[in-house]
Amino acid sequence: MRTAPTILHLDMDAFFAAAEQAAKPSLRGKAVVVGGLGPRGVVSTASYEARRFGVHSAMPMSQARRLVPNAAYLVPRFALYRAVSDQVMELLGRLSPLVEPLSLDEAFVDLEAGGAADGEASARAVGKRLREDIRAVTGLTGSVGLAGSKMLAKIASEQAKPDGLVLIVPGTERELLAPQPVRILPGVGPATGEHLRRAGIATVAELAEAGEDELVRLLGKAHGAALYRMALGYDDRPVNAERESKSVSVEDTFDVDLHDRVRVRIEVERLAERCVERLRAAGRSGRTVVLKVRRYDFSTLTRSETLRGPTDDPAVVREAAGRLLEAVDTTGGVRLLGVGVSGLADFTQEDLFAQAATAAAAAAGEGAGEGAASGGGGGGGGPAADGGESAAEPEAVAGETAAPVERRWLAGHDVRHAEFGPGWVQGSGVGRVTVRFEEPGSAPGRVRTFRVDDPALEPSEPLPLVPGALIPGAAGSG
Repeated sequence: MRTAPTILHLDMDAFFAAAEQAAKPSLRGKAVVVGGLGPRGVVSTASYEARRFGVHSAMPMSQARRLVPNAAYLVPRFALYRAVSDQVMELLGRLSPLVEPLSLDEAFVDLEAGGAADGEASARAVGKRLREDIRAVTGLTGSVGLAGSKMLAKIASEQAKPDGLVLIVPGTERELLAPQPVRILPGVGPATGEHLRRAGIATVAELAEAGEDELVRLLGKAHGAALYRMALGYDDRPVNAERESKSVSVEDTFDVDLHDRVRVRIEVERLAERCVERLRAAGRSGRTVVLKVRRYDFSTLTRSETLRGPTDDPAVVREAAGRLLEAVDTTGGVRLLGVGVSGLADFTQEDLFAQAATAAAAAAGEGAGEGAASGGGGGGGGPAADGGESAAEPEAVAGETAAPVERRWLAGHDVRHAEFGPGWVQGSGVGRVTVRFEEPGSAPGRVRTFRVDDPALEPSEPLPLVPGALIPGAAGSG
């Protein structure tokens, strides 16, 4: 535990929705909900205007629509969010060499390691300047928590929301934590919280009063001991700049349950290909292939197979996922499929036996890859995957391949018209697409409707939220 509040936690405010409002002048100050738009989609992020009506992340999109029928409902644009996240992480990197990203919009920073702060006044000044720089560079707001530990810095940033700064003075931790509900502590989810409630423990003070022995009896040695220390305000975890993901995965939730076993196999192979693309983009390989199947009755099965060595070969992962599928009963229908790779490494040791088998099958005209290609070209008959139940990107965004005749236009995505310039899709259907022509920094734009196959209308890359903005201190950078 530190005697100065030199651990900073940044959490961007309603990140996805705020980025959409900054990019789309007509949506500023209005309810915006980002997530999977299919019947089984869920909310990724809601703007504060939508949250006032009770909309929150992980809520079924159908419920959000009932609560706020007039909100703007948009499919995520991860290219934009990553670009903004890179700008924010660049700013954090200027404060310290020890930055621990937790997601696109959240990170810890060790200010002491960078010499950016050594006491309460200097830490507060750093936090204030960081929030100003983020607004100048991205046009967005972030909330900052400062404390002597990671746990308390994160609690402080939550209290600071939205667009604020809270500093917890070292030595006041127990007094601050005591009246808080136990769910405020890391590692206390709904199940643990309910277990503690049944034992008569509802607040952090009651958790501390229960004592370590009682918590170990209730929760087990490791969990009980860790929670007791946190209830006393102790958390000595360092900021870890080398924090790495333990797995890479992709999921699709289908608007209509899949009943055709061949179709299920094709979707698994497609997911395996996308999983490997993501694996390679991270410069990693993996040894364990994991298949996830959620059936019609919401029961979820996971199966895994450990290979002879780490691989990033799509044929190897595809084949392993196919073998795992053979052991799963999909009778009755499948609503979600996922393929992941864990046991990550920085090198590959290819499974030559699996590759040889795949090559032999392909030569015989019955390889898994050939089947996927022939099945995947069927056009509009496939499910529209919204990926709403995945913590990763909704898969209607990544890898969506529309029918060859009619292009798909996703709500919220960027387009450019040969005559009217840049805009974004408000909606589409019945052969038409409605576009609002505006861009960051412009006035709210005009709405026009086109045929979905209008040759003058093309998909476009996202525009910067703050045109021409430079990273502070990076003279000469673009």
